[in-house]
Amino acid sequence: MASYNPGCLILVGILVTLSLPYSHAFWRNENKIQTAVFLSPKFVLGPGSVENRFYYNVDFPKGHIAVKSFDAEVIDEAGNPIPLHETYLHHWVVVRYYVRKGVEISEFDDPRKFNESDYISGRNSGICQNLGQFFGLGSETRKTSTHVPNPYGIEAGNPAEIPSGFEEQWMLNVHAIDTRGAEDKLGCTECRCDLYNITVDEYGRPLRPDYKGGLLCCYDHTQCKVKHGFEAVRRALYLRYTVTWVDMDRSVLPVKIYIFDITDGWKRSRSSTGIIAEHECKVEYDIESCDATGMGDDGCIDTRRISLDMPFGGYLIYGVAHQHSGGTGSALYREDGQLMCSSLPTYGEGEEPGNEAGYIVGMTTCYPKPGTVEISKGETLILESNYSRIRHHTGVMGLFYILVADELPKPMHALHTVVQTQDSIMVVTILWAAAALIGVVAVIAVAVHYRLKREGEDGYEAIGM
Repeated sequence: MASYNPGCLILVGILVTLSLPYSHAFWRNENKIQTAVFLSPKFVLGPGSVENRFYYNVDFPKGHIAVKSFDAEVIDEAGNPIPLHETYLHHWVVVRYYVRKGVEISEFDDPRKFNESDYISGRNSGICQNLGQFFGLGSETRKTSTHVPNPYGIEAGNPAEIPSGFEEQWMLNVHAIDTRGAEDKLGCTECRCDLYNITVDEYGRPLRPDYKGGLLCCYDHTQCKVKHGFEAVRRALYLRYTVTWVDMDRSVLPVKIYIFDITDGWKRSRSSTGIIAEHECKVEYDIESCDATGMGDDGCIDTRRISLDMPFGGYLIYGVAHQHSGGTGSALYREDGQLMCSSLPTYGEGEEPGNEAGYIVGMTTCYPKPGTVEISKGETLILESNYSRIRHHTGVMGLFYILVADELPKPMHALHTVVQTQDSIMVVTILWAAAALIGVVAVIAVAVHYRLKREGEDGYEAIGM
């Protein structure tokens, strides 16, 4: 008969239980994902018309939170998604700002009319001084992932960051173009000045002679040329945006938002510090066709590359590009040519919303394993943006969004690493309950052991001991 000490069973059970690693998700059990769906103010479009409005104090989740995703699309009054070949979503962006308590800013107000001391920008972390948005995409919205992986989140509503006497609010900019009946749908979406019959900008300033198309020609209430005799009803539309978030606590690691632009005019110099003020980003640019340059179809790709010295450091968590029709992809490299993150467009093939032929309906994203892609402060990175040159394009963009974390999750393998935390009390309770259960089983085993011992050797053999 084998000899053993039944009391060891209790000790082993407890030790095994306490040595089990507990997951990060387990101890943030009460930090549940929350979701809310909001609508922008209503805007009304007819064939060829343009909406480019800035709505202040829009709906947004309240409290100290970590945003996990932000998605949007254009819908009609019945809630039906609108296809891009009817209403082209040029872009939408969401910007944070702070307003002095007691100063009312409605959805349609322009804060520029308020005293500067009552309004403070709450921009992202950089690096372009004129690209301060927290969230934003364009035609690719429906099929581009905006999810921030665990345990990270985009922090909002942090009382420590809100200036004394102010409150945090959010602005939404929607730029949509109705292309129903348009003579040249792509030309309308690229804001070609001749199709809009525009020679001055929205402030009445003459455009430079070589400006053929872009944001300066499709501002709010402009009109793109439609086919003669085409008629269609004006309709009310909304930007429907869906936000998911969790309450901010120490289980969530905040990430910072940085936006790069292929048109960034930054140049390295001895006095350069890489701060935001040095990055003058033009946002848009034109692409000449291969025919205009005498190039054959084989080399008909416009490739632009710029070098940027990073004024920050951290770990790359997420990346995605923003391009217009004609785009073939964008990427971020280290100076030695090592690929850090690439983002490629998906083009639609049909008519239904989310699959419109000829339009970019999604951009691929990159999610490096945390800790595998580190950016060092002062490191030189290379941004690349590629477009087809089969035809001429105006007002295209080459933006690249990245999320960067200052720290990595701390591994928590054993109980003693967390006994100081409030959350660990629950863990300890559960673990000791499990140990107690194992102990009960052990006591029963001990009782069986001694009973069988009294009954003789045959009893042990009967139960395989």
